[in-house]
Amino acid sequence: MERTLKLIPFTFHLKRNIFFLIAIIFFLSSCGTRKYTVKNDTKASKAADAMANLQSKSLYRFITDWTGVKYRFGGLDKGGIDCSGFAFLLEKEIYGITLPRISREQANVVKRKNIDNLKEGDLVFFSFGGNDVDHVGVYLNNGFFVHASTTRGVIVDDLTLPAYQRVFVKSGSVN
Repeated sequence: MERTLKLIPFTFHLKRNIFFLIAIIFFLSSCGTRKYTVKNDTKASKAADAMANLQSKSLYRFITDWTGVKYRFGGLDKGGIDCSGFAFLLEKEIYGITLPRISREQANVVKRKNIDNLKEGDLVFFSFGGNDVDHVGVYLNNGFFVHASTTRGVIVDDLTLPAYQRVFVKSGSVN
């Protein structure tokens, strides 16, 4: 009878430990399959939507290939690129259009277009340092554009942000 009494606590602890082990395994495996989503109203999700809604898949590939490349004044390669160099390369590779190399000169060759009528590939111009155009980006859709930011490198950004609205100068198409 003593043997039976000793086995019951051992059996009880063994069953409890097995149950606990199964619970931990189940919990850990469920964590690995959990899907994390970005809230639909965040800037990142809206930028991702703008990329997903691009008409040109070659434009999508070009942007994803360059995203994150650091800004370098006068740069024209993956070691660093400036805004006009990025617009220059994008327009040439994706649309076969040769732009001038400097943003101010790029602004002079576009056919002015209302910001509400912009199409994928149109250019948007800004003046951060006064009256002259000193920054350029390429419009995507739904108020988003891609550019080489001096602080964040090549990035998709929201044209409707007040920081860009205050310095927006002109938009238009090359063709």
